[in-house]
Amino acid sequence: MTSSGSLAAARRIVVKVGSALLVDETGSVHRKWLGSLAEDLARCRGRGQEVIIVSSGAIAVGRRHLGLSEGRLRLEESQAAAATGMARLAHAYQEVLAEHDLTVAQVLLTIDDTEDRRRYINARNTLEALLKHRAVPLINENDTIATDEIRFGDNDRLAARVAAMVSADLLILLSHIDGLYDGDPTGRDDARHIPEVRGSISDEIANMAGASMSETGSGGMVTKLEAARIAMGAGAGMVIAQGTGDHPLKNIEDGARCTWFVPDANPKTARKNWIAGALKPMGAMIVDDGALAALKSGKSLLPVGVAEVEGAFERGDAVIVRTTSGTEIARGISAYSAADAGRIMGNKTSEIETILGYRGRDEIIHRDDLALS
Repeated sequence: MTSSGSLAAARRIVVKVGSALLVDETGSVHRKWLGSLAEDLARCRGRGQEVIIVSSGAIAVGRRHLGLSEGRLRLEESQAAAATGMARLAHAYQEVLAEHDLTVAQVLLTIDDTEDRRRYINARNTLEALLKHRAVPLINENDTIATDEIRFGDNDRLAARVAAMVSADLLILLSHIDGLYDGDPTGRDDARHIPEVRGSISDEIANMAGASMSETGSGGMVTKLEAARIAMGAGAGMVIAQGTGDHPLKNIEDGARCTWFVPDANPKTARKNWIAGALKPMGAMIVDDGALAALKSGKSLLPVGVAEVEGAFERGDAVIVRTTSGTEIARGISAYSAADAGRIMGNKTSEIETILGYRGRDEIIHRDDLALS
């Protein structure tokens, strides 16, 4: 896997930007650097790639405008700084991306949003809708309401959760270091750069995170390897690359030294395996022969093909799909609760809004949320 080929070939990319790259010591945004990143993102979009940004920096920007002292902030001060800085940070992104006719859409997330099934589905659907309409989602951890107990604590893992949520092909962590080393590169001349990690994070690789820690070198290599575990588990590749220079994405494509993490499976396969084996089914849907043929040909499950609904599941829960003879043919994530699915089963998609009083998804189970047995 070459860096240039991998980035250019990715269909959907999540880019994580750290505070130190984006904001200087005075709390001002590095506009020149951000402008060069915007040019990189516009080039990706121009060749048909979808891009999501996960950005730190709100607290660093906001504390300056509130006149908060240097050093560690109390929780409520961090939340106040985040509330002040988020608007300014989003505006900076909006200005540089608008020069390339790209629309920014800010999304605030907490860890609960990725662990609660229904909130996870809502966030995923929102991001999918934004990408469908060619917007660039700008994601920040919602520091204004998060507490020490529920917050991610770092945007490396937040970015990995987002990459898993949207089935991204590639996660890019822009850092002050050009990848993973087997020792501290600032303290050891013989520290060896690791250009590629395949399959999974072994104990040997994990131990390198501690060995390569340094104030300026790693940027938190432990959390970056945790992010790699999450991303690779979801079938997404990941790269740790130096982001301090202008045009950081173009630099990766041009062959700049970095570390690539290559998963065994692609996002689609990993998601199907997760649906098939990791989720506990909360109910079942019985389908007719027409729906059975449609599912086997790779199509979604529509209301018209559902003959019966079993169980007391909610929207976002996993369900078993069975034939009328009782044979399990698939497992999937339902776009409707059992009550609503029971009301619309056997009907055309055009009738959903009339029956339920709201416009939901056309599919009871979308093909991306369905794993055939």
